This record gives sequence, C-alpha cells and structure tokens, in this order.
Amino acid sequence: MAVSFLENVKQKTELELDVLKFRIENFNKPKFKCPICGYYGPFRDLDLSTGSTVKHEKCIRCGSWTRHRLQKLVFNELFQEYDPSTKRLLHFAPETCQRERIPLLFKDYVSADLMMKDVDVQCDITNLPFADGEFDFVLASHVLEHIKGDYKALSEIRRVLKPNGIAVLPVPILGKNTIEYPEANPNEWDHVRCPGEDYYDRYLNFFSVVKQYTSKDFSDIYQIFIYENRNVWPNEPCPLRPPTEGEKHIDIIPVCYV
Repeated sequence: MAVSFLENVKQKTELELDVLKFRIENFNKPKFKCPICGYYGPFRDLDLSTGSTVKHEKCIRCGSWTRHRLQKLVFNELFQEYDPSTKRLLHFAPETCQRERIPLLFKDYVSADLMMKDVDVQCDITNLPFADGEFDFVLASHVLEHIKGDYKALSEIRRVLKPNGIAVLPVPILGKNTIEYPEANPNEWDHVRCPGEDYYDRYLNFFSVVKQYTSKDFSDIYQIFIYENRNVWPNEPCPLRPPTEGEKHIDIIPVCYV
C-alpha cells in the first residue's frame, strides 16, 4: 500500500512538473480553462494521421480533447434537471479521460466494447447482449463513425433504453454532407464514413427528439472549438474527406430522447 501511495505521489509530481514546463515553453500561446480538471493555460497542438494539425486541442493535465470538454459542459447543463445518481448507464468504448469521472455520476455503470479488454462486457454494438429497456442512459462518443451498420447500432441502443431514456451519441462532423466510404480508412482510425452536418438526421428514425448542443452554446474560455485547417483535404491519407473553409469549426453533441 505504501509503495502504491508513493508511486501515486511520484506520478502526480511528475505530471505537475511536465505541466509547469509546458506552460513556460508555451507562455505566449492562448490560454484556456479545462472544465474537466480545472487546468488553466495553453493547450497542446496535435499532428494527426489525417495530414492536419489541430491547434489548442489537448488539455496538458487531464488529456481531454475538444469533444470531452464540450460533453462535460453539456452534461453539466443536462444534469441540472436530470439526476444521474439514480440512473443506470451503458458506456460504450469509454475513453481514458472519462473512465474515472463518468462512473461516479451514475448509480450503476456498465462499460462495453468489442475490442477493449478492460471493460465490463465485450460485445458488438450492433448486437447488444442486454435486455430491452435495461438502461436509463447510453453514452457512445465517436463510435458510430466506425460502424458500417450504424442503423442497426442505433436500433440496438434504442432497444436497451427505457421508455424515458437518453442517449448521447456524438461523432466527428467534418462537412455539410455525410460521405460513406467503400472501406475503413486506417488513417482515420478506421472510420467507415465522413459524417456531415446531416448525419444526426439518422437519429430521428429512432428517437423522438434530438437536441444538438454546439461549441457556440458555451464560453470560448473552455476551448471547445476545433482549430484545424481542413483545406488540406482531400489528400493522400484522406482521399474522400471534403475540404472545409476556415480554421475554427464547431463541434456538436446530440442528446437523443426516446
């Protein structure tokens, strides 16, 4: 136990030293506040396999990306009138920076994924091994862009939700119109499509209301916009991605009501 405690202290000390070093080296960069961990300062730029660079994307302390911070703000607003402490959550493909915080919000928490080993249930989202109406809430962040049978996945998510259930199912929005790929693109983390602003229309086949929250709904201080030059597409890594004007793009979080 003592070794574990000391190791924990060592890791936290090393992290804070790394944070301090990054803040000093990037003193002139814009500063933001992370709504997840409370960090204030410059965020890290990321060079992606898609051939683009996303500026101010990653919180240096908790590792959150734009989508995680926007989800946090959406949850803060949603949970003012919805009490998750009495609810059962299915969290599909849980991401590292959410795995410690999200379970604490709900009464019961079930993690699931097809490939990940460290989840409660290994399963296919298009064939969920759960009873009808078993969950109050489903969270699957940046999952459906990997699923060819996304209509089947949406049907399964709807099936396992209770009559008053909620699903939060964001995907990366990368243009006006959705483009289906002939095969998964490894340079896009095996995406099978390029979701456009019309993608969430598909959800209305399964949910009565889909409320869309965007980066514009909250303060810029939290860095919830995507700063990316998308005119680099199409390119060799992403031959089917469309170009998009501008270098500041909104992210969108859909909250789906049964």
